[in-house]
Amino acid sequence: MSGVVTGDAVVLGLQPARLPSRALALVLDLVAVWAVYLLITVGLAMATASLDEAAQTAISIASFLLVLVGAPIAVETLSHGRSLGKLACGLRVVRDDGGPIRFRHALVRGAMGVVEILMTFGVVACIASLVSERGRRIGDVFAGTLVVRERVPAARSAVVPPPPPWLVGRFAELDLSAVPDALWLEIRQYLTRMRQLDPGVGQRLAERLADELVARTGTPPPPGVPAAAYLAGVVAERQAREARRAFAPAAPGVGGQVPGFAAPVVPPVSPASAARVDLPVAPAPGPVAPPVVASEVRDSGSSTGFAPPA
Repeated sequence: MSGVVTGDAVVLGLQPARLPSRALALVLDLVAVWAVYLLITVGLAMATASLDEAAQTAISIASFLLVLVGAPIAVETLSHGRSLGKLACGLRVVRDDGGPIRFRHALVRGAMGVVEILMTFGVVACIASLVSERGRRIGDVFAGTLVVRERVPAARSAVVPPPPPWLVGRFAELDLSAVPDALWLEIRQYLTRMRQLDPGVGQRLAERLADELVARTGTPPPPGVPAAAYLAGVVAERQAREARRAFAPAAPGVGGQVPGFAAPVVPPVSPASAARVDLPVAPAPGPVAPPVVASEVRDSGSSTGFAPPA
């Protein structure tokens, strides 16, 4: 299967959509668009019945262009490549490098779609998709886009490597609200495939992603931390925040108490009374655990694939 390759010679985990799924998504889109177009046409015909024939023709052409051409372009631009049919089939339009599309990409695809889909009833688009290695139609070739599958089986999804132990909790105060989803996706794809990359290419890609992440967060990485380890630590912090937000129990009141009810007062138990009623006694505080030696930290970093700073 042909993959999506970025400018840094990195193969992204995006699977190009084939003709059956694209055809089903296109049918759903056409049904929705034609239904809206017919409703608007009937409403305009009733509203413009008193106008002359030339005005009615101009309004019909304008409604055709706005609904059948302009509406799909606007939907793909605002949804970043997800139309109604593509959303139902788990597809998405992306750039050749895997990034989200913009207005110019949707405009070229929509303009070419009038010729290869509406005027030829989809015959040209089907032939082009069958001939293309990655299932692209002519509009995708001119726009530099690709339709990919968003729903990948769970067994094929790669696992992001954990951060090194010496970076756990270092980014707890980092503001991640300005980081876009496209950058998170690119960082995740790099981390899952960094062992498969050439060392030089992987280092340059990690530094570029780290610079983009620093530009979004406004906080540089700690001194001496490699770019790949910095990316892994920030991604782990984001996952930890999402897990706390998703699985944190809802507090009924302050301190976990239900409003209007006072917590029961439990009297302290002395060691003598605890011995009479066979209650467990808390053990005396033992000696403090020795601090972690730097050599032990370096040994623990070998399991994650990241080396601690010298």
